[in-house]
Formats: sequence, C-alpha cells, structure tokens
Amino acid sequence: MSGHSKWANIKHRKAAQDSKRAKVWTKILKEITISARQGSGDPDANPRLRTAIIAAKSANIPHDTLQRAIKKGTGELEGVSYEEILYEGYGPYGIAMMLEVVTDNRQRTVAEIRHLLSKHGGNLGESGSVAWNFTRKGNIVLDAENVNEDDLIMNALEAGAEDVKREGDTFTVICEASDFNDLHEVLKKSYTIHHAEIEQIPGTTIRIESAEEAAKFLKLYELLEDHDDIQKVWDNSDIPEAIMEQLNE
Repeated sequence: MSGHSKWANIKHRKAAQDSKRAKVWTKILKEITISARQGSGDPDANPRLRTAIIAAKSANIPHDTLQRAIKKGTGELEGVSYEEILYEGYGPYGIAMMLEVVTDNRQRTVAEIRHLLSKHGGNLGESGSVAWNFTRKGNIVLDAENVNEDDLIMNALEAGAEDVKREGDTFTVICEASDFNDLHEVLKKSYTIHHAEIEQIPGTTIRIESAEEAAKFLKLYELLEDHDDIQKVWDNSDIPEAIMEQLNE
C-alpha cells in the first residue's frame, strides 16, 4: 500500500502543474455533473457530490463554474448526457489497471482504450478480472510541517481514520470510503490538506524492477491519464523510490 500511496502523491503533483490544469478541471466538472445527476444538487444530501466539490476547491475551480456543472447535472441547464463506466485490464508486466470513465460515446472510448493498452503491452479485461484486488478507500494527504505526529494520529483515529503514514513532507490518512467526508471536515479545521479523494487501493502489488520497466509502464499510464474520457486510473504497480529518482535525473 505504501508504494501505491507514494505514487498517488506523485500523480497529484503532476496533475497540479499549470499545463494540466484545464484537463484536470474538465474531469472534475464531469464528475460534479454526473454526481448531481445521479443524486441531487445538494452536497449535504449527496456525499459523492460533496467529495467532487472538495476536489474542485482543491483545484481552485471558480465557484460560478462549479455551480454551472451542478445545474447541468440537475437539469437546470442544458448539458451533455454522460455515461459512467468502469473498465478493467492489464498493463505491461501483468500490472492490474482500473479505469474510471465518463463518456458521451461508449464505442469510441472503449476502442481508444483497447488500442492504447494493446499498443503498450497490455490488454482490456472482462468485468471483475482485476476489481477483486482493489478496495475503495479515502485518502487524505496533509502537510507535515509543524504537525505533531502523535496528535495527528490520535485526532485522525478518533475521527474515523484507519491508518496514518508519514511519507516525506506529508502525512497520508486512510479511511473507509463511507467515512471520507466526515474525516475530511474534521482534519481541514486543523491541518493543511494537499490532496483528498477516494481511491482504489490494491491488496497486492507488482514490483517494477528497473527504470526501463518503469518508463514503459509510466508511458502507458500518462497516455491513459491524459485521455479526455478517463477520469481516474488506478493500478497495482509498486515503483521503488530509487527507480523514480533515476527517471527524474
């Protein structure tokens, strides 16, 4: 889990770059629209929408833009009809991958995903082929500066957290998906939150043994992450920090 969590932090820093901001906004706004459509436009009564709004605020999406996305979901404004799909498959070296997709054209999207996977050493799998290895968990990343670790652990566990881990200059707080919103509300009052979302955490991981293998997998990962219809990419790779450092040299 720790390797996957570190990679989640790397993904977050990458997504926060200015060059990625427009794409990140688009994906968050899609999530807000579909959350409002499936539930309601009231975040207090719609936990999924509340989670999406947390992501929107973390990405500095303007309030008016956020509200328009909600109104498209509730039907108050005209919008695109999206379909939500979860695709499962494998990357190179047998790495399990789960792709959360929101699309207005299922046939186009699945063809493009199948092409990307097969071109880079993977393949699209049947429903249930890898989902058994993943569990939905809340993941909240906090700034570690001036934070007393013992106090954080006590406060987080009392508020419903399952685990707290120190990773470099951050703490990662993990919880059940059902406890995510309440825990986030408690932690934000006392700590600086860098990143908060519900993730698919793998039960077992596949360790990548070389910079060459890592580069091949990350090329596929980035292509999938950059696809307009793919909201989130989850995998069970374990990339050692030493290998990541080699790639960054």
